[in-house]
Amino acid sequence: MPILSPSEDKDILSAKVEHIKELVRVAEGGSTNRDDLILASWRRCIDGHKLDPTVLRPAVIVEDGRLREHREAMEELLRTARFGVEALYSQISGLGYLLLLTDQNGITVDYIGDSAVSEEARSAGLHHGFDWSETLVGTNGVGTTIATGEALVVHKSDHFDATHIPLTCTAAPIFDAAGKLAAVLDVAALMSPEEKSSQFLALQMVKNFAHRIETANLIRSCSRNWIVKLTSNRALAEVDTEYVLVLDSSGNITGFNNLGARLLAEEFATDWRNTAMFLGRPISDAFDCEIDSLTRYVASHAIERNVVRSRSSGRNLFIQVVPPKTIRVLPSAMAEEDHKLHPALKAVAGEDAAIQKNLKKLARLLNTNMSILVNGETGTGKEYLAKAIHQSSARARAAFVPVNCAALPENLIESELFGYEAGSFTGALDKGKKGLVREAHGGTLFLDEIGDMPLASQTRLLRVLAEREVTPIGGAKPTAVDMRVIAATHRDLLDLVKQGKFREDLYFRLNGATIALPALRDRSDLGWIVKQLLEKRPYADGTARSISATALGVLSAYHWPGNIRELLNVIDFACAVASDPEVGIDDLPDQVFTRAREAIPGSVELLPADMSEEAAILRQHLAQAQWNVSAAARLLGIDRTTLHRRMRRLGVTLRPRAT
Repeated sequence: MPILSPSEDKDILSAKVEHIKELVRVAEGGSTNRDDLILASWRRCIDGHKLDPTVLRPAVIVEDGRLREHREAMEELLRTARFGVEALYSQISGLGYLLLLTDQNGITVDYIGDSAVSEEARSAGLHHGFDWSETLVGTNGVGTTIATGEALVVHKSDHFDATHIPLTCTAAPIFDAAGKLAAVLDVAALMSPEEKSSQFLALQMVKNFAHRIETANLIRSCSRNWIVKLTSNRALAEVDTEYVLVLDSSGNITGFNNLGARLLAEEFATDWRNTAMFLGRPISDAFDCEIDSLTRYVASHAIERNVVRSRSSGRNLFIQVVPPKTIRVLPSAMAEEDHKLHPALKAVAGEDAAIQKNLKKLARLLNTNMSILVNGETGTGKEYLAKAIHQSSARARAAFVPVNCAALPENLIESELFGYEAGSFTGALDKGKKGLVREAHGGTLFLDEIGDMPLASQTRLLRVLAEREVTPIGGAKPTAVDMRVIAATHRDLLDLVKQGKFREDLYFRLNGATIALPALRDRSDLGWIVKQLLEKRPYADGTARSISATALGVLSAYHWPGNIRELLNVIDFACAVASDPEVGIDDLPDQVFTRAREAIPGSVELLPADMSEEAAILRQHLAQAQWNVSAAARLLGIDRTTLHRRMRRLGVTLRPRAT
């Protein structure tokens, strides 16, 4: 493979040659004046990732199918992050920056950039679907942030691969409620001043917006818990959300934002990454307040007088408390009245009889160790149900660990699931890896698309489930694990067993209880689901949204091949184009009309009966306007886009205007 292209600009070619010489010098033990963080990354690339500094690597782009899976895996976070991403870009647009949001693996799942440079940006890897993991690309903003957990600037020749030395990348991590990396926010530029200090303002902005996104996502996802907001800034105590902690009904710490994790780490004298040291501990271990005293800090007035003291440092912090939206039902109460569903299970369905029957059965199994197998078509909400089971159980304070068995490469699935010891194979991390099974200790392991797991991995998984202990790759000593296992699939596992593609003993180990989620077209609570989705998407002025009876009738007639996942997209589209709080028939996307008539073979009239009358009225207005769309839109008091959608929906076409 050629190292450099002779057709490149002479200055760029020279810069790449000098950069490679510097990397080779470092690889041979020589010195450099790079920042310690950059130097550590270079050494990781050479010694740990085994990257050759003289080789230029082509960009790695994931297939569209895999990109969709990566986006779907962080669907909820993406919704929250999008507002922060757009707000940040509005402040840096016009300055030559592009903005990327990646998942915890370094895959770019969202992108905003000037269309004028989009092709050049794509060539540089600054676009959807590019993989920026440090193991593949070497030192870069996203990958090195993932490796270190720290916000940083990788400026020009700080990059490991000489291909990327024209770029500057400024990135910050976004963590989930349990302190695990969830995403990376990155601003990048194709050209910038030579001085690295030119990016320090960008670094502060990216850190600020990553903190906002992380905190908003934490508060949204933990609304059924006690939220404790702490700040050291008296003047801004009302508005400055600095440290955020999440508590269960007993006052135990179950979540935090990253600044909150760092605050707790100071109190417990440990590294902020060592979340096991403070997850599950009562808040009174860190501050001079008990769960019973939290209610006094709920009122927002006079917050400057609401002060708690940290036990270790004696530091005073201003406190504000947000109570749970719905008080959690304690496991003991659930055992006494198991017919009363936990709020998380209630949120799974409306009055659909089949699902309600399954939910009542689940309520009696919540605090057993029985494995659960969830069957259902793609998009029916299998992971949503699994999370609800976890949140409703006594394991809710520990981790819910999802694993997409179809998305994990076959050569990596065992190391991801079971972990590995340091140096157990080429490319292994210096400190080894814990593995998803051990991360689920005390909580729930959710194995999505279990039917796509390779046979060899099935054998190891069976052993783990049978013995309740796991031995990492390269390790000699097993570690005990206590977890609830929930598996899900859209495939017929018994049929796979007959074909020899799935172990029969694993199947019977997983299906302690089997729950079937019906397709959306077979559910009787579509109206309830639509209402729940609209409640989470208020109108721009905060007004609650609703849907017209006609629009709901169209949705009820549609056959929903993509199930609830497709319904989410339809509702998002409708809310984006609706000009008032009520979603009307004109706000629905075309596909719900084009397929509705084809949904049931032999059906003649699936759409509302007044559609033909509406088409006739529309034709009258078009004729009155001599078939001029703009004029007809003015007569109707709507815009051209809405009129075109209405015409497509009703099958009304333009007639030639008279000459």
